[in-house]
Amino acid sequence: NAMIRPLIPFGIKGVIWYQGENNTQHAFRYRELLQLLINDWRELWKSPFSFLIVQLANYMKRQQQPMESEWAELRESQFKVAACMPNAGMTVSIDIGDADDIHPTDKASVGERLSLLARHVAYGEKISCYGPTLESYLLKGNSIRVKFGHADNGLVVKGGGALKGFAVAGVDREFHWANARVDGDCVEVSSPDVAFPVAVRYAWGDNPECNLYNGVGLPAVPFRTDEWKGLTVDR
Repeated sequence: NAMIRPLIPFGIKGVIWYQGENNTQHAFRYRELLQLLINDWRELWKSPFSFLIVQLANYMKRQQQPMESEWAELRESQFKVAACMPNAGMTVSIDIGDADDIHPTDKASVGERLSLLARHVAYGEKISCYGPTLESYLLKGNSIRVKFGHADNGLVVKGGGALKGFAVAGVDREFHWANARVDGDCVEVSSPDVAFPVAVRYAWGDNPECNLYNGVGLPAVPFRTDEWKGLTVDR
């Protein structure tokens, strides 16, 4: 109240929202809280101003095996809010965090990505501002084919080598690291440990190793295709 209300008389074009670390234990509820905040501020200002979200960066020790993650669930909530709210957008920082510092020092990259987002969302420019985003997926026997939107200038494995960060699970809901390869605007994923995969996740973890980008240098948005109960649903 003391920090925001005094600003209400002033004109506003948009908000950059870089927050969420303190809410990870209640990540599922965060999607409701963030929408309430956006709606409340817009009502106070009597303006549908742009709201730009910075998705949580990678942080903490890297997990060696696929597992549940409060930080991944918070990122999912941020993405869902940006996708459902008008005049809103989200930029990804999953690749520019610091395992040992909750306040990563690479602010320049965040600023550059936010500038692209602002030019598109707030000013209406027709530019590339999003990384590859899950569009659809198809179960194909022992593999899953994932199609991406915003694959501007093609899908790219940053640094070359193997595509990392994908995991698949069968009906037992046990995830295993997947072999993944780019095929046009799709990625084909499979694992010798999962005969009939039914779900795929990408960059799902506190500090995931992931290297899928589009041709304009923006990282893919972390995602999961399943809606299985996570760590924070009942909190």
